[in-house]
Amino acid sequence: MAKKKQAAQTGGTPATVALTAAGAAYTVHAYAHDPAAASYGEEAAQALGVTPDRVFKTLVADIDGTLTVAVVPVAGTLDLKALASAVGGKKAVMADPAAAERTTGYVLGGISPLGQRRKLRTVLDSSASSHATICVSAGRRGLEVELAPGDLAALTSAVLAPIGRA
Repeated sequence: MAKKKQAAQTGGTPATVALTAAGAAYTVHAYAHDPAAASYGEEAAQALGVTPDRVFKTLVADIDGTLTVAVVPVAGTLDLKALASAVGGKKAVMADPAAAERTTGYVLGGISPLGQRRKLRTVLDSSASSHATICVSAGRRGLEVELAPGDLAALTSAVLAPIGRA
C-alpha cells in the first residue's frame, strides 16, 4: 500500500483527518465525479479501475430507532434483515436521507464510515476480509480512500457480518 497522505494534501475531509490522526495506512484516490452517474459506487469502481467487489458503499439504516452504518460492496445490495440481526435488532429500514446527512455530516454519495459528525454503530460486510484493501468514500463525491479492511473495522468499531447480497 502507498504511503499515508496528509489530510492537507488530499483536501482534508473529516475521514482523512481521522485516518491521519489514527496513524492508519491509507491511499486517497480522487476522480472527476459525474453528477449524471447512475451509481456513485459503480462510478468509483470504474474510475479507479478496480472490481466493484472491492469498492464499498456506506449506507445508513434505521434499526429499531437507532441509526446504523452498513458498509457493503457496490457490486451488491444491503440485506436489511441480516443487518438488523447483526446488531441484535428486529427491523431495519433505510434511514431518511436528511437524517443520514445531518447525523454523519456528509452528503449522500459522499458518506464515509470514518470521521462522522456523530459516530454511529457500524457493520462491515464480512466479504471485506477477503481483500487486502478495500475502497470507501473519503467524505465527498469523487474521493475514495483505500485501506485494509481490518483497519476500517478497528477505526469504526465495526461488527463484521454477512450483510450484503450479490
